[in-house]
Amino acid sequence: MRYVFSNLGQGLRRNLSMHLAVILTLFVSLTLVGLGLLVRAQAEKAVDQWGSELQITAFLCRSDDPDPNCQSAVTDQQKEEIERVVEANPEVESYYFESQATAFAKAKELLGPDEADRFEGPNAILTEDDLAESLWITLKDRDEYQGITSEIVGLDGVANVRDQREVIAPLLKIMTAMQVGSLGVAVFLVVAALLLVANTIRLAAFARRKEIGIMRLVGASTVYIALPFLLEAVVTALVAVGLSVVSLGAFMYFGVEQRFTDYLGFIPWVGVDDYLLTVAVVAVLGPVLTLLPTLLLTRKYLKV
Repeated sequence: MRYVFSNLGQGLRRNLSMHLAVILTLFVSLTLVGLGLLVRAQAEKAVDQWGSELQITAFLCRSDDPDPNCQSAVTDQQKEEIERVVEANPEVESYYFESQATAFAKAKELLGPDEADRFEGPNAILTEDDLAESLWITLKDRDEYQGITSEIVGLDGVANVRDQREVIAPLLKIMTAMQVGSLGVAVFLVVAALLLVANTIRLAAFARRKEIGIMRLVGASTVYIALPFLLEAVVTALVAVGLSVVSLGAFMYFGVEQRFTDYLGFIPWVGVDDYLLTVAVVAVLGPVLTLLPTLLLTRKYLKV
């Protein structure tokens, strides 16, 4: 082991500039992969909050509803008729009712626990009665919605119908573009990192060719000879992963928590659980991207 770690130190010093290039390239690519995963988690949270592009929402009448279509709060008989119409429509994949209590809970969750007192007392900014019960309908085809919309918009007890595409489609397009862009650049940089790893191994093997030849003559195994190269790959990956984790953590704290949440509090943002899942993916991906090519290339370049 003393020989292995001695060669590890020599290899890191001998090819310091090349290792730094690998670390920086891998760091940027892993960070972009992490950002892509966070953007995907953010899109899923947006869909959970506002629905998907396959959904339309029918808001039901409530007491003192200002909508001209409502004379009184929706009755159980009217809800049964609405449900019958929805079940019979071939455009509908599934549906569910969202109560006033659930809508109120979502509203409180958006503002966070620090604002919970604003929903209580005589001067509450919002009460459960201010929100309407709703029917969320998931379509089989996003482009086939006219039939179900025309059927339920005139039913008694229905105040209005909202197409979720009008709300969430622009947001999802932006998030999709961000995710595709970050992952696309990450793939490009991963390829660059793999090429740098290959060059590093080739140069290191060439610098130690006499030493490797002697070790072959005395019967050293391939694993023993390749171990310093593998450890160099592990060290390089760990440094890159560490930098990436710190950068993603800084983005979560200074970006999401300190900026986005304060200015765009109505949007449900990614949290600690999403960050930890991203860190786990990055922590696995980093060593894999360095160890696999190292294992493959050492078999080629260490044949003396």
